[in-house]
Amino acid sequence: MSSSSMHFYEPRHGHGLSHDPFNAIIGPRPIGWIASVNTRGQRNLAPYSFFNGFNYHPPIVGFCSVGWKDSVANISATGEFVWNLATRELADAMNNSSASLPAGQDEFGFAGLTPVLGERVAAHRVAESPVNFECKLTQCIQLQDAQGGLIESWLVLGEVVAVHIDKKLLNDQGVYQTAAAHPILRAGGPSAYYGISDEQRFDMVRPDDRNPR
Repeated sequence: MSSSSMHFYEPRHGHGLSHDPFNAIIGPRPIGWIASVNTRGQRNLAPYSFFNGFNYHPPIVGFCSVGWKDSVANISATGEFVWNLATRELADAMNNSSASLPAGQDEFGFAGLTPVLGERVAAHRVAESPVNFECKLTQCIQLQDAQGGLIESWLVLGEVVAVHIDKKLLNDQGVYQTAAAHPILRAGGPSAYYGISDEQRFDMVRPDDRNPR
């Protein structure tokens, strides 16, 4: 494309648009619905827009918190957390768990969700969620800019040490059915989310797999 057909900007000078396009471009994104407890055993549950998987073996997931929030403080202190799959059925509850509540108030109760103690971690999973990852903290990294200056955001990475999957999401061959869970994904702006369906699926085989050496 020619430069005249491209909108160009440097983020540090502003984007020049009615809304910052960054979150809409890097999207849709899985939701980091993170459950944790503090050292007193008080529960916390919060959704994070920046979340993904980062490694196969061992499986590692991570989320980024803009600001030192309760989830980061709890996980840094205890070394444990649980990720819960956010689905269309649980969308309202997930959204309600993002409310700014007084210190010590339980987001599980506020959102009408059932906490179940993890099998391998002290944090609780969302019983209504069809998939839960129990995780042990591997790294908590404060992010920095290109000049090396620290910014007020923390990347939390954890090894998945236990997995819970609703058997309804596994077919007869034991293959997890992604679309059947009706996961919701975060997109741009303050309110945009997306779903997925089997009708939108397409398959590709990597070149190395087509032509094995």
